[in-house]
Amino acid sequence: MYLKSLEDTRTLAQRLAQTLPHGALVLLTGPMGAGKTTLVKFIAEALGFQGEVTSPTYTLIHEYPTPGGLVVHMDAYRMADQEALYHLGLEDYRPEARLVLIEWGRPEVFPDSLEVRLTPGETGRRVEFFAHGRAFFPKI
Repeated sequence: MYLKSLEDTRTLAQRLAQTLPHGALVLLTGPMGAGKTTLVKFIAEALGFQGEVTSPTYTLIHEYPTPGGLVVHMDAYRMADQEALYHLGLEDYRPEARLVLIEWGRPEVFPDSLEVRLTPGETGRRVEFFAHGRAFFPKI
């Protein structure tokens, strides 16, 4: 899939928000500036969040309340040991969260996840999807 504009990114976010099951763990990967936080912003908006969405690089976790449940936004960029996210309460969030979105998450650390890989190009961004672990993403 290739996103040529912010509107394309918003459309993808709306589709993901409608399709992903409650409690899904989504890893957002790609280089700096690929659009990971922008995609999170549009997903949170599609689920009804009306506040500001920013990268949790320094705070590690942001929470966005939506009518359908909490959207949890984590950033693993500065974490040498990404398993430490489990110690920050990742598993406590999952049953209650509408979605858990982790920027820079590695599939080998989070095996039951959907990886959304964003790669910037000259005229937009390429998006690739990889289901890791249980295959509960048949609609994407």
